[in-house]
Amino acid sequence: MKRKELCEAQNARRLEENTIYEIKNPFIKSFLAGSISGTFSTVILQPLDLIKTRIQSSREGHYKPKILLVIGNVYHTGGILGFWKGVTPSLARTVPGVGLYFCGLYNLQKKLEWSNPSPLQAIILGITSRSFAGVVLLPFTVIKTRFESTSYQYRSVTSAFGNIYKNEGYKGLFSGLSATLLRDAPFSGLYFMLYSQSKKYLPEDKVIDSVPALLVPSINFCRGIIAGLLASVITQPADTAKTHMQLNPAKYNSLYQTVQCILETEGIQGLFRGMLPRCLRRTLMSALSWTVFEEVILKLGLK
Repeated sequence: MKRKELCEAQNARRLEENTIYEIKNPFIKSFLAGSISGTFSTVILQPLDLIKTRIQSSREGHYKPKILLVIGNVYHTGGILGFWKGVTPSLARTVPGVGLYFCGLYNLQKKLEWSNPSPLQAIILGITSRSFAGVVLLPFTVIKTRFESTSYQYRSVTSAFGNIYKNEGYKGLFSGLSATLLRDAPFSGLYFMLYSQSKKYLPEDKVIDSVPALLVPSINFCRGIIAGLLASVITQPADTAKTHMQLNPAKYNSLYQTVQCILETEGIQGLFRGMLPRCLRRTLMSALSWTVFEEVILKLGLK
């Protein structure tokens, strides 16, 4: 029996047992699948995001902080749990954010009947889904970035939200919007295009028929690694600009001015500061999220 048929048989049994699979609405199912994948990947990879933020927010100039020095400093000041500083706002942003992204992506594909999208269609789907989720949850992105840096000391997510709104208004909560969209929208468009096109060259049916069922997730994971690495490198400058704008919105008030300032003080290499930990985290997170999402939607009967 094929893996897909086995899952369908299991789903039928679970429906009879009144389990979670009684949820009929595909919007809820796809949101749930995305949220589960987002939770899993965020908790595991939070240390890489924190290290990336610390590197990007270090003092400007030609000084280049070494990753090992940053790791040592984080451990010295916060112990092993210090690497998960900011995980609460990360989860508050990522869990609903990834849920909204996958929900939007899945349902847009169904609505537009783009189940097997062309490269251009895949880019449009990825950009649209990510832009919506990114705008809605940008305040949590701002709070997460500040939590992870050493420039702000907030007691909790709610106190951070109140403090930013009181001192900076809505503008502070949505600081770095242009840079965030310039980073996330192209990343998601490129990623989904590369990921979906890889399925055309190595269709899932052939994968399921030719390899053991337990190895199928690893094939999806490898697809995700390749797509994530390429998309991460291309969008790195936008991520660096986004971090600067969210940590110091008074100084960096536009994307153009931020990029110009980084180039003047640090050169072109300044735009790629923190690329290694970001590429590791973003690539692994995307690969994990998509692998878990593919498995969950299979279990939920959406595939």
